[in-house]
Amino acid sequence: MEIPPVMTAENRGPLNSKKKLDNRKANRDDRQKIIAELSRMMKKQRPLAPLHYNACRVCALFAMILFSACSTQNNPISLFSPPQPQNSADSAVARSPSAMEALSRGVAAVTPPGAALQDVYYEFDSTDLIADAQEILKKNAEWMKTHPSAQVEVEGHCDDIGSAEYNLALGAKRAQRAKDFLVGQGIAADRLVTISYGKEAPACFELTEECRVKNRRARFVIFKELPTS
Repeated sequence: MEIPPVMTAENRGPLNSKKKLDNRKANRDDRQKIIAELSRMMKKQRPLAPLHYNACRVCALFAMILFSACSTQNNPISLFSPPQPQNSADSAVARSPSAMEALSRGVAAVTPPGAALQDVYYEFDSTDLIADAQEILKKNAEWMKTHPSAQVEVEGHCDDIGSAEYNLALGAKRAQRAKDFLVGQGIAADRLVTISYGKEAPACFELTEECRVKNRRARFVIFKELPTS
C-alpha cells in the first residue's frame, strides 16, 4: 500500500493559509481551496479496505460540510452581544438597586445615570455637604415633592480606609446628614429611612484614591412603602 506523503510546511499548500479576519471573501476563497485540496488528496490515494475507506470519506465529508457552513456566514459573529440600548423613557426612570441587592448578587452598588435620585459625595472622613452635594439634594427633594407616594431609603457609604466599625458609624452619620437636608427642603421625615453599609458595599473595588472618592457617598433607593424594622 502506498503511504501518503507527510504534510510539511513546504508542501501543505492551501492548508497552511492564515485566516484573514478582515476579508470574508478571502476566507471563502481559502475554504474552497481547502475543499479542493482534500478532494485531490483523496483521489491520489490507492483503494483502501472498505472500513478504512468509508472512515476517510466520512471525515472528509464532515470537513467539507464544516467549511461550507462557515462560508455561508456573511455577517461576523460576536462572542459577546452588547446590551440593547434603552430608550429615553426607560432611562428616565432607571431603577437604582439597593446596596443589599447588589451585595446579594456580588456586584458593585452603583446608581444608574438615569436614576431619579442621584448620589451625593463627601470628602475624606467628613459628613459635611459640599456645594455640589447640596444642589443634588435639592433636585432629589424636588423629585420627591412631585412624587408624594415615593418613600426612600438613604444609604451611607465609606471608602476602605479604617475599621469596619468606624466606617459603619461614619456611614450612618452621612446618611442622617443627607436625610436632614431633605427634611429641611420640605420632605416629610416619615418618608425617609437611613441605613449604613460602611465600607461593605463599594461602587468601586480598586484600592486607589480615585476609586475611594466614588465610595464616599450617600445613595437614595426608592420604595413603594417604608421597610419594616
